[in-house]
Amino acid sequence: MPSMSREISAWVETLTFEDLPPNVVDRAKGVTLQALSSALLGYEFAEARQAVAMMQEEEAGGGGAATCLVTGTKLTKAGAALVNAETIFAGGKWDTFKMLTHPGCAIIPAALAAAEVSGANGKTFLTGVAAGYEIMERLASDFIPTVMSRGFHSGPVFGIFGAAIAYAKIVGLGANLIHGAIAQCVNLASGNLEGIRSGGRALREGGAVRNALLAVAMSKHGAPGGETILEGEAGFYHAYTGNNLGVLRYSFTADNKTDLGKITENLGQDWIFLETLYRIYSTPGFNIAHVDVTAAICKEHDIDYEDVERIEAVVNWLETEYPSAAFPSRSRDPRPDSPHYYSAWGVVRRSFPLLKCVQRNVGEEDPAEVLELMNRVEIIPSHRRTLFGPKITIHLKDGRSFTKSATGTEFIWDFPTLTTRLREIVPGLPISEAQYGELVAACRGLDDVEKAAKLIDLTIPSDS
Repeated sequence: MPSMSREISAWVETLTFEDLPPNVVDRAKGVTLQALSSALLGYEFAEARQAVAMMQEEEAGGGGAATCLVTGTKLTKAGAALVNAETIFAGGKWDTFKMLTHPGCAIIPAALAAAEVSGANGKTFLTGVAAGYEIMERLASDFIPTVMSRGFHSGPVFGIFGAAIAYAKIVGLGANLIHGAIAQCVNLASGNLEGIRSGGRALREGGAVRNALLAVAMSKHGAPGGETILEGEAGFYHAYTGNNLGVLRYSFTADNKTDLGKITENLGQDWIFLETLYRIYSTPGFNIAHVDVTAAICKEHDIDYEDVERIEAVVNWLETEYPSAAFPSRSRDPRPDSPHYYSAWGVVRRSFPLLKCVQRNVGEEDPAEVLELMNRVEIIPSHRRTLFGPKITIHLKDGRSFTKSATGTEFIWDFPTLTTRLREIVPGLPISEAQYGELVAACRGLDDVEKAAKLIDLTIPSDS
C-alpha cells in the first residue's frame, strides 16, 4: 500500500480541470472572490501594513518576483504570499471550514504567487485551488478540536498543506515533488494558542503560506521527505493529535474515534471542499448564523424588538468553548461580539452591517436596542447540534414562541449568491465600483482567463 502522502500526491498530479464537477469550479471561483474582497477591505489595517514593512526590510535586495494585493508592492514569492495572507486575514471576510480553519487565507495567496511566476491560466489556477482546499480539509476535518486542545492552532497547522498543494499543482510539479513538499510541510507546520490567549497576536496563515513555499522549494531542490511522514508512528498525526490511531481527545460530535483511512477515501469523488462556507460578517464564524436565523424568524412572523421577551439558542457545544475546550478564552456572558449580540442584531435590524467589525471598532454604532436585548439571550450548548447550526427560539411577551433550526449550510452559496451578498462592501473598497465589477467578472469567468495573475492587477486602484 502506498503511504498517505504518496496517495495524495498521485491524485493531485493527475487531477485536471475537466475532472472538477461544476459545483467545485463554482466554489473555487467563490473562495477566490471572497479572499480578494477581504484583501481590499484589510490592506490598511495594522497587520497588513506591518507585514509589508517587515517584508520590505527583511527582503531588502531580493527580487520582486510577486505582487502584493491592493498596494502593488513587489516582493519575493514568499514575501508577497505572507503579505497577501495577512491582508486577507485583516479584511475579516474569510471562508471557513469547521469553525477553526480559514483555508483561503493560506491557499489563495499561494495560488496567486504560483500563477504570477508561472503565467498559469484560469483553469490551472482553479484546479490548484480545488486541490489545495480538498487536501487541506481532508487532513484537518475530524482532527481540528483535538489539535486545538493540544495548544496548536489548526488554521496554520493545516493551512500549510493546502498552500503547498495549490502552489505545487499550479506550477506543474509531479507526484514525487508534491510528496516531498507534503513531507517538508510536516517539518514546518506550526501555530500556537498561548500567544493570543495571553494578549498577543499570532502569526497564522501568513506564516503557513511562507513556510509552504519553503517546503515546495526544499522538495524541488532534492530534500528527501520520508515515506510515512503523515501516518507513521512518529508522524504528523502522532505529533499533533497524540496518536496515529484516530483516537480523538475532542470532536464536534460525541464520537471520539475516526479512521485515518477516511482522509484519502473517494478522493475526487466526494468533495469535502463543498463544505467550505463564507464567513461574510467580520466575526468568528460560529456567530454568523445567529444573525440570519434570528432575522428569518422575525421576517416570517413579523416580530419587532418591542415584541420580544427573550431568546434561546441551542448551539454546538464547541462553539461555547472557543477556541478550544481545553483552553477556552471567551466568556459565555453577553457582550458585543458574542452570539447573544448577533442574535439581538437579527431582531433589531434583521441583518448585520458587512462593513462593521466589533473587534476593530470599525463601522456604525450599536443600536441601544441591540445592547439591551443581548442580555435577554441565552446560549445553550449541545453535542447534538450541528456546527454553525443554532436552534433559535424567540419567546414573545404575549406568550407565543417561534423556533427555527439552522442546518449549518446557510452560508454555503453558489457564486451568484455570494456576489449579491458582497455588494454591501463596495462603498468601503479602495477601488471603484466599476473596477470591483471587473474583478467579480474575472472571477466568474476564470476558466476563460488566459493569465490568472490578472486578478492581482484588478485589486490595485487604477490611479495607482
